[in-house]
Amino acid sequence: MEITVKDLKINYVEKGQGDPVLMLHGWGSSVLPFNNIIELLSLKYRVIAPDFPGCGQSEVMKEPWTIDDYCDFVLELCQKLNIENPILIGHSHGGRVIMKLVGEKKINPVKVIFLDSAGLIPKKSFKTKVRIYTYKFIKNTLSLPVIKGVSAPLLEKAKGYFGSADYKAAPQVLRKTLVNVVNVDLRHLLTNFNCPTLLIWGENDTATPLSDAKVIESLIKDSGLCVIKGGGHFAFLDNPVQTAAILKSFLKIG
Repeated sequence: MEITVKDLKINYVEKGQGDPVLMLHGWGSSVLPFNNIIELLSLKYRVIAPDFPGCGQSEVMKEPWTIDDYCDFVLELCQKLNIENPILIGHSHGGRVIMKLVGEKKINPVKVIFLDSAGLIPKKSFKTKVRIYTYKFIKNTLSLPVIKGVSAPLLEKAKGYFGSADYKAAPQVLRKTLVNVVNVDLRHLLTNFNCPTLLIWGENDTATPLSDAKVIESLIKDSGLCVIKGGGHFAFLDNPVQTAAILKSFLKIG
């Protein structure tokens, strides 16, 4: 299905009837990894899952976005699809957007489910700090007026070498968007949550480590953490059977 949101053509899936569930996917992903969960939840709920701009089959935004742009996107989508007080489910970047929306009282969900969610800035290892320092040094050097005219290709190579896999894979507008959103720490908003919140996390998640989940759980008063043993950043795909059982219990399905 297709809808226009923020003047962009947006692909989305809608299935089932009942109270609304809005699912937001992770960075560079799409609604596809959610297929099994959508099938499960649609037995009881009206499930809506959009592709974020620049992901899946949705149009790419014209200018770099901030986390506030993503929030505005979700609010406009809810208005156009008549979604009120939904259950919110967010994986990775989708969870980050939910943190901002709920923490700033822009949306009032019945329940929230975080799947290996982003939104916290972890402490950087010494190796990571060295990479960042080295890149910034190279960037500043290549930006000097004396050599700026001939340094553009070198600067791009530096970005390619020092950037993350997500950064390297993204077109320019999404690269700038990624920089905007990953440098925002939202933990201060978590104490504003006042709805039941479930965390499903991979034991071996390296993108958003389990330590993040424990921080989130400690800050949201009505929350609980379920750890998928051996799971990674897509723990809900690593063990779909256990994930389905947890969701059925939390959402009272069947």
